[in-house]
Order: sequence, then C-alpha cells, then structure tokens
Amino acid sequence: MTRVAAVDCGTNSIRLLVADADPATGELVDLDRRMTIVRLGQGVDRTGRLAPEALERTFAACREYAEVVKEHGAERLRFVATSASRDAENRDEFVRGVIDILGVEPEVITGDQEAEFSFTGATKELTGRQDLAKPYLVVDIGGGSTEFVVGDDHVRAARSVDVGCVRMTERHLVHDGEVSDPPTERQVAAMRADIEAALDLAERTVPLREAHTLVGLAGSVTTVSAIAQELPEYDSARIHHSRVPYERVREITDWLLRSTHAERAAIGAMHPGRVDVIGAGALVLLSIMERTGAREVVVSEHDILDGIAWSVA
Repeated sequence: MTRVAAVDCGTNSIRLLVADADPATGELVDLDRRMTIVRLGQGVDRTGRLAPEALERTFAACREYAEVVKEHGAERLRFVATSASRDAENRDEFVRGVIDILGVEPEVITGDQEAEFSFTGATKELTGRQDLAKPYLVVDIGGGSTEFVVGDDHVRAARSVDVGCVRMTERHLVHDGEVSDPPTERQVAAMRADIEAALDLAERTVPLREAHTLVGLAGSVTTVSAIAQELPEYDSARIHHSRVPYERVREITDWLLRSTHAERAAIGAMHPGRVDVIGAGALVLLSIMERTGAREVVVSEHDILDGIAWSVA
C-alpha cells in the first residue's frame, strides 16, 4: 500500500482525497474524502481573471487540507487544477498561493488530461461487471467544463468542452447581477442552444452514440441522483453506482428550471453551494442523454479525484 493525497481544484469546488492505494489489486481505500465549495471560477467567464475573494476562499480550503494531509502522513501529494485556473489571466497568483500552503505546484492540466483522469477514476472498479456493457461513455459535468470520454479498458477518445453548471448559469441565467428565480423560457432556450453546440463540438472527436453505458460524474449528477431517490440528506453510499432513468432525469430537470431558490434550498440533499447552479448542471446531463439515447445514467462518486490518486500511486 502507498498512502497518497490528491487535490482536485475545479471551477466550483475543491476536493481532497487521502487514500491507501494498492496498484497490484486495484484497491483504493479512503482515509479522508472531503469537498468545499469555493467558486474559484466566480466571474472568470466575464472578466478573464480569478476574483480576489474567490482566491481567498480557495486558499482557506487549502490550509485546511494541508493539516489533513499532514495528519494522515501521506507520502505523495498531487494537486490538479482544472477549468477556471486554465482560463484566468492571473493564474500565477493562484499557483504561488498553493505552493506556499501545500508545498506543491498545482498542475493546470488540459481538458484531455482531465478526461483521462475522470475515466480511470470512474471505471477502474467497474471491471468485471456483467450488467454494464462496454464501451463506456464517462461524462464529468464540472463547473466550467464537461469532459467526455469513450473507452472500454482504455480511453479511445476524449474531449473537453466549455459548458459547466457555473459557466452556463453565469452566461445565461444571471440578470442585473442576480440569478433569475426561476429562469425565463428564453434564458433556458439560450442555455440549451449553447449546450447543444458544445455537444456538436464534442461529437467531432468522441463517438458519443457508440457507447453502451453512460457513467455520470460530479456534483450535478450526484445531486440529481439524490433527488431521484428522495434522500433526506446526502448519502454517498446510496448515490454511488445508483442508476437514474432518463424519464426521471427529465422530470427533475424540468422541476429545477421552474423552481425558486427557496424551493431548491429546501432539498435535504442539496449542498448550499449548488442551489443556484444545479438547474444548469441537470440540463447538461439531460441534453447528453437525449443526444446519446441513453435510457439511464450510472452515477459514480469516484471520478477525477480517484484518477489523480491512482496517477500518484
């Protein structure tokens, strides 16, 4: 066993995994897994820069994570940064802050690298499952981008496109500085058109319709699963490898896009940081299912974070 630590810093959240990894058996045993909503990508689509308050929220989480890594005595740490820090003009400020706190340089990876990590994390433990036909289409719906990967035992094709729950919300659902409550039909239609154009782009590289099993990752997908199961609170064990039919995803997405902030916030399994962006994230998932003809989505709690951990091990 090798004790490793992995940090995934995305547009909406930053996550830590400390685990014991055994490459010989493919076993990854969690010691600590946590997530903090920091909204690092706040305003990046509009300004091209990381906001000072977003950086401070992220650095505060990094300081907490540094204590956890030290407490568990992880032998190796890898910090991967995704969409927001890839796009920002002042990403050097972000890099210096992470080095000062955690002692490692964040790797601002490409969308293709992000997709490979997501695929490994999501599918490594599906090996041998007879009920899930290959090839898989793994979709990681993040805050700023969505990664598409098709593969069986290995990645065959991957593409990252700039549609995510935060980016779509800020681009289409904000009016006079406030998220529309609920959004108008025109706003939803504009967002849908943007998502469809991104799917056209993804499909130039990735054969989306050839996959037999759709595997969905990240907070938008896991939250839809929690709502579908009517969980009173977020329950990772019940969400992991749950299967949500297309009809249920459509019903939930329609409701989320008609609901008010207060109605969404009242959902027991809803993280407060997702209340305003979950409608956009659900619409991305629904659009993918419609494009591919998937009758269900297999939901995975294991994703890019687990892929990063395996890359360290």
